[in-house]
Amino acid sequence: MNADNKKIWVDGKSVEVTDEVYDAYMKGDRKIRYFEIDLKTERMHIKGCDRIAVVPSREDSLDRLMDDQAYQFSDDSEGVEEFVLRKVSYETLYEALDKLSKDEQTFVFAMFFENKTERELAALMGITQPAIHKRKIKILDKLKNFLKNSI
Repeated sequence: MNADNKKIWVDGKSVEVTDEVYDAYMKGDRKIRYFEIDLKTERMHIKGCDRIAVVPSREDSLDRLMDDQAYQFSDDSEGVEEFVLRKVSYETLYEALDKLSKDEQTFVFAMFFENKTERELAALMGITQPAIHKRKIKILDKLKNFLKNSI
């Protein structure tokens, strides 16, 4: 082999190789370093004199995510048990609402479904706000008793 040939380490020994083999080896070595190091580390990138941007790693380890309490695929969906319990609660609530008089149902609908304030209801019904408040407390106690008895 001539003097232009390069050397690489193979099994702890220096081996002389051609330029083409050396270039292919170096490209492969660089790709390995890219996957093992460059993808996994953050880097500082200076933009101008006063701005430094942090370029985050493109690959996260599970350990680092767990340390940061981050979840790559968070499970925000409702489970079957929660869904069933919510449905049963709604059904129980609507059964209790059906036991109220029509006036009380209208009051509850305006207050809690249309989000009207006590003052707005007082103006609509032509009575004072404290009277509306007392009526609300009375109806909520009635609902509470219905719900307590249905459980």
